[in-house]
Amino acid sequence: MKTVKKAIIESSQADKNLITALEKANIKYEISDQNPPTKSYRQGKQNLHFTAKKGDVMDTCATISNKYICCNVKVIKSVSNCPFDCSYCFLQNYLNDGNSKVVNDIDAMIDEVQENCKKEPDRLFRIGTWELGDSLAFEKETKQAELLIEKFKHIPNAVLELKTKSNIVDPILKCDHQQKTVVSWSLNTNYIIETQEHKTARLHERIEAINKVTKAGYLVGLHFDPTIIHPNWEEEYTQLIKAVCNNTNPSQIAWISLGSLRFNPEMKKKIESNFPTTSITYNEMVLGDDGKVRYPKPTRIKMYRHVIKQLEKHLNCSNLSPLLPPEKNKPLFYFCMERWDIWETFFEESPKSINELDYLFAKNMYHRFYSEILTSPKLKNYN
Repeated sequence: MKTVKKAIIESSQADKNLITALEKANIKYEISDQNPPTKSYRQGKQNLHFTAKKGDVMDTCATISNKYICCNVKVIKSVSNCPFDCSYCFLQNYLNDGNSKVVNDIDAMIDEVQENCKKEPDRLFRIGTWELGDSLAFEKETKQAELLIEKFKHIPNAVLELKTKSNIVDPILKCDHQQKTVVSWSLNTNYIIETQEHKTARLHERIEAINKVTKAGYLVGLHFDPTIIHPNWEEEYTQLIKAVCNNTNPSQIAWISLGSLRFNPEMKKKIESNFPTTSITYNEMVLGDDGKVRYPKPTRIKMYRHVIKQLEKHLNCSNLSPLLPPEKNKPLFYFCMERWDIWETFFEESPKSINELDYLFAKNMYHRFYSEILTSPKLKNYN
């Protein structure tokens, strides 16, 4: 499916390789330094602006909150907006300028990443490109992921995460990634994909893509987030987890996250206006400490218990707790945007802080994948 109708390239970014890629993708383009903003995030999905790096692009994930156990993942803001149209997407309530944008100056971004990583050589940085968009949705037009994969393999204490709802993996299958890139999927049931995740790759397409990157030797990330109440959800999540686990290798799964539907209260009207047939706002929701509404705790626990049970079954793992000693084929499991009490409901204990969870990631990755290139992680380096 063609995702972009037109490309607009800043004059400083009009290099031959980019233009060749656009021509190969049959995308019309113009070279212009004019970038009139659009407040319509849907209209902005049709055009893709290639820009120079402006200011710092590396930051911490914006959802981090000391009231929750957050994973402390870092992001590079290399893409803004997304060609997909999910009913629950926060971008519809977040973007001031709805234009789809890609930072084309890879070298400048990597220079910033390397500078930050060198300041703390004894810690592992997990860095994603997905905070304001999809990591692979524009890959045919941009080749951004392919270029970043090549650069990240030379940064000893950083791992790149590409998170997507697409199946656009063919451009990266032959990259020399050296397992320094985790290709991740946001995953949901067939029902949710068909009714809420419009224009995304269908479930069977995502699973096929997971199989492809597994065979290409990549590390894989699985994000069951947001879990959403819907008819026959237990059976649908069971089928989803079984299909995913049958199409990848547990020894290559870097991490698995689990979270529930949540959004700012003011976004409810946006969802119902932009997606008048959706029913995801009908269930009971309560206001959390982060100012977002989510399902009541008993509902979340019921959903999480089912998903965790299925994951343990199909991964052949007796306990997914990240606080237990790392095992050869055991991914790092974590909850996204949940409090200590949710962790303790399932694992009797929780990471004591955001920093400790960050350390547990590094410990798991060190023992399973990076013992030859990293020093053994120490908690003090994550405080």
